[in-house]
Amino acid sequence: MNRRLPPLSALRAFEAAARYGSFKEAAAELAVTPTAVSHQIRSLEAHVDLALFERRTRQVVLTDAGARLYPVLRDGFDAFAEAIERLTRRRGRRHVTISATTAFTARWLVPRVNAFRALHPDIDLQLQASDQLVDLERAGVDIAIRYGAGPYPDFSVTPLFADRFAPVLNPMLRIAAVADGPRIDFEWRRRHPDNPTWSRWFAEAGLPEPAEPAQLRFSDESHAIQAAVAGQGIALVSLALVEAELAAGQLVQPFGPTISAFRHHLLVRKGDVSAEISAARDWLLAEASPASAGA
Repeated sequence: MNRRLPPLSALRAFEAAARYGSFKEAAAELAVTPTAVSHQIRSLEAHVDLALFERRTRQVVLTDAGARLYPVLRDGFDAFAEAIERLTRRRGRRHVTISATTAFTARWLVPRVNAFRALHPDIDLQLQASDQLVDLERAGVDIAIRYGAGPYPDFSVTPLFADRFAPVLNPMLRIAAVADGPRIDFEWRRRHPDNPTWSRWFAEAGLPEPAEPAQLRFSDESHAIQAAVAGQGIALVSLALVEAELAAGQLVQPFGPTISAFRHHLLVRKGDVSAEISAARDWLLAEASPASAGA
């Protein structure tokens, strides 16, 4: 749509003069001279071919045409101001960006976000979920949750909690032994002999590992958990990531042993100690403390 509008400067001058009933006061608001305001309004009147003001001594009064135009421009400029204020206010809000794996973000961080909002309603959380290595500085990440042995150079590192893995399943399956039921597996992004795999679980349980592989295999731990909740088999997963389902009885952990896994660590760039980052770090540590106590 091709809008045939007069210059914005002329519309601003008219709106201010109409609001004040004075070219002089309009000029003061717009940081121009009264002569400039008068010139802008005359150009607007020429554009619409109508008189918009009656010029009186030390006062200007809207004509009928001016009275029709003024509320339209007033409401429009008010809407502009409100929209720009909202954008500026949102950009100015404090925020913290937290990076973690897809499964950890979905299963551990997201359910806890409301608790952070209650504590810090003036700080926005931005969760960045990725299973790939992320350049934290380039990605603008303030806090990273990393699982593994490290090392993590150039970061201030705080242990969050040590993870434990165990077989879990929907209680409706009523399976007497792990070897009796369909097993669910997921792919570890990084191969390591200490990964809590099914082979390791059977070894620590002192049981022979079934010759057939797991019947269901996913690329992500979250999907393995969802499959277990849906009753599709037994999944060997992080107990920290299924604590809600265990508490609700959607999953049970009838088989031992639980096996140790790596520790989750909280990483912050050295020297990066803003108030909002400190608040988020303290919240994460407090949320992790029950898991730490049980580790």
